[in-house]
Amino acid sequence: MRPEMFDDNHSAWLSGLPTYEALPPLRGAATADIAVIGGGITGVSTAWHLSERYPDRRVVLLEAKTLANGASGRSGGQVLNGINGIEPRDAALAQRVFAATCAGIDIVAALAARSTLDCGFSRRGCLEIYTTADSAASAQARVETWRSWGLPMRWLPASAVAMHGVFGAVLDPSAGRVNCAALLRGLRPVLLAQGVAIHEQTPVLRIEDGKTLTLSTPEGTLKAGAIVLATNGYTPNLGFFRNGILPLHSHVLATAPITDARWAGLGLGEFEGFADDLDRIAYGARTHDRRMLFGGGSNAAYTYKFGGSPVYTGAKTRAAVHHDAIERCMRGYFPGLADTPVTHRWTGTLGITFDRVCSMGVMGPHRNVYYALGYSGHGLALGALAGQVLRDLYSDDHEPWKALPFYQKRLLPIPPEPLRWLGYQIYTRLTGRSPRKR
Repeated sequence: MRPEMFDDNHSAWLSGLPTYEALPPLRGAATADIAVIGGGITGVSTAWHLSERYPDRRVVLLEAKTLANGASGRSGGQVLNGINGIEPRDAALAQRVFAATCAGIDIVAALAARSTLDCGFSRRGCLEIYTTADSAASAQARVETWRSWGLPMRWLPASAVAMHGVFGAVLDPSAGRVNCAALLRGLRPVLLAQGVAIHEQTPVLRIEDGKTLTLSTPEGTLKAGAIVLATNGYTPNLGFFRNGILPLHSHVLATAPITDARWAGLGLGEFEGFADDLDRIAYGARTHDRRMLFGGGSNAAYTYKFGGSPVYTGAKTRAAVHHDAIERCMRGYFPGLADTPVTHRWTGTLGITFDRVCSMGVMGPHRNVYYALGYSGHGLALGALAGQVLRDLYSDDHEPWKALPFYQKRLLPIPPEPLRWLGYQIYTRLTGRSPRKR
């Protein structure tokens, strides 16, 4: 399908949702006990958790555009266990990570039950597929180790996963899928009912530090005793983590709805989604309305802009090159989709760290700047969990989280420009891999 036939950057998760009217922006001077910056899964979950525990405190959420406009509403849809960049080497760490991220999936389930919109939350498991005999054998051995540690993962042979070129898969039966755009927009009335003040169309332009922080917006100011940075790949624009976060543009597509009979022939079974074992991970998911969502698969699926702008402004013709490469990868895995048209192409912004491990914590001379970011493409469960983590840190209850890899994690420095842009371009083109420090 020719690029001009697609809506500009329109996520398939928005298909079929009711008309959405943004709430008015912040105007004039206002105050808050705590201000949450960002209307994605991290911001909404944090506002929900804070307002539940502290109904007498004024929580204000500021979103630059509309709820779910950023990565949360443009995601791959899979709600997964694990922390990107962490490969547990012992039972204790594996169990802690699994318990924490499984709790994040539980939070998504709880929020889905409260949402006023059907967000298609389903928890029938997700796959990690293996594309060589050697990688499959190694994965099967890891599953045996994980099961001895009490984790519920299962090994599925190639006969149980009939995708083209797949030698087997690891099933995590506790993982799931969600339409995060519907989830977050459906939670807006819930937050309002809990007393959260929400201002959309309100980008934060400047933050002045102090015991009381001052947030400047185009039409107003907000003074708050504490703030939450729930802005992930956009955080460097606010002056924080400039050397720790790489905003990376991830291109994604989705097909027209697929009949149940056609789905049955794709080899995915009833599972919600999959990711492969390659460095530039290819991933796919069954959407709430039975589309195949697909992303990744090569360097062509991602873009880094010089200077680290989190806003993708590529022309349609340029974006089409990326999406065409993703489409080829999708049809390679699923020859049965050869005649199924692609109807949606869009781009979202990831917050990537050098070692791919996210960080959640509190900082600043007055210990009143809370943050959770750097999910590196693995953010739905972790973003939901971040709401609970940041609520506890705000309550000065750090103990439940100290043993987890993301707690107060120091982000490794990423080289400044122009070395950053040059390094990214040279490394990815020469190796076909994603640069990272392991």
